[in-house]
Amino acid sequence: MYKINELPTPCFVIDEGKLEENLKILHQVEERTGAKILLAQKCFSCFSEYPLIGKYISGTTASGLYEARLGKEEMGLENHVYSPAYRPQDMEELAQICDHIIFNSFAQYEKYKDICQAKGVSVGIRVNPQCSTQEGHDIYDPCGYASRLGVTKAQFPEVLPEGIEGLHFHTLCEQNADDLVTTFQA
Repeated sequence: MYKINELPTPCFVIDEGKLEENLKILHQVEERTGAKILLAQKCFSCFSEYPLIGKYISGTTASGLYEARLGKEEMGLENHVYSPAYRPQDMEELAQICDHIIFNSFAQYEKYKDICQAKGVSVGIRVNPQCSTQEGHDIYDPCGYASRLGVTKAQFPEVLPEGIEGLHFHTLCEQNADDLVTTFQA
């Protein structure tokens, strides 16, 4: 066992007691609301903590094949993936290891829908409501006017194509729930 001043650097120090306290809160939210809370691996991919995290939440989200593999192998619960683009050679494996795949456009959905349907994968479309809730972050704002992340209102058909089961959107990180509500209303 190391003393704090003897830890090799660089390293991450995780207070598992605090982590578990937060996980218990998230679990209570799941129980109260019926919502599923998923670990965004891009934000926290410390997979040595996945067994603990998996006791309290429903699964993981991934931004591509390698994160999806990590979620499947290390947590083994519900596994979601979204990417602005998918490589054709990755889609077969993603459809085997993911429960839900989000597509960035209707054309992308059409290209891969047969693989998803054959594997019984739930699919969704990413929405860009073009409603920014922060200023000065245009280059990476997922809801920005010029963002290529997701389908805008002008690109939506009258009726969603058969097989699409969900819509995905989000605001920038480090914002409060009121910003998410604003984006949802847009």
